[in-house]
Formats: sequence, structure tokens, C-alpha cells
Amino acid sequence: MKYDDASWHFGADNFGDLPKINGYTHTGTFVAWAMLNGLAGELHIEEWPEEIEKLKSRQITPAEFFRNNCDGKFTDEDLNDLGNRFAQSFFEDSYFEVYAEAVDPEDQFENIYKIPSSWETYDKVATEIDRAFHLWKLEELQ
Repeated sequence: MKYDDASWHFGADNFGDLPKINGYTHTGTFVAWAMLNGLAGELHIEEWPEEIEKLKSRQITPAEFFRNNCDGKFTDEDLNDLGNRFAQSFFEDSYFEVYAEAVDPEDQFENIYKIPSSWETYDKVATEIDRAFHLWKLEELQ
């Protein structure tokens, strides 16, 4: 199952002439959060543990990880079972709204693609994903 693909965003009307890395930023942020929170799929754990370490030590940005290790495609192979259950609920239904609100509550960037690929972006969004994941787990366990 494919959740997202950076190539879907490159041709968007509001993408314009932005650097290609901007098409990886929003989904890369979620994927990086999953990798850093024990939700990585076996593919990443077995094939690219050194890349996950680079992510942990912030040697690469979430967007770079997503571009380099997922080829810009976010699929169910990227996550373990728990990660996929959460992604099916949160990523598909409300992630993009949460992402935009966390990073840009005053609409200073005008569109989602202008949000910079950075650890500052990640830190803002990760707090909100943590909150959503906690609430989702409480509901899931009932």
C-alpha cells in the first residue's frame, strides 16, 4: 500500500520552482518520526541501520532520509504493523492538517511546500505526532 509519493507533489500548481527537496519534507517528517519511535519496517532495520543512525544523530534531515532511503515513496513496507495501523488512521486522515498547523500556524509560508526541510520543522511536528500517537493508542487499546 502506498501512502504518499513525492512525485505526486512535484507537479502541483503551488509547487512551482521550489527545490525538489521541498516535495519530500512533509512526508519525510512523518517517516522520520516513525523511524525514530520504533515503528520502522524490517526493510529499514535490516538494510539501512546506518541511515537510521544518521537520522538519530541528525546528520541528515528527515526529507533527505525519505528521498534517499524510500525513493520518495511512503509505503507499508516502511513501517512495522503498529506503524501501519497508526499511519492508516492518522497519516491518511489528519496528518497534513496537523503538519501545517504545527509548523505554520499563521500561514506565513503560503503553502505546505514552502515549509523548510529542517530539524526545526521536525521538532515542531514531532510533538504533535507524539500527541496523536498517544491518543490513538489509548483508543486502539479499548
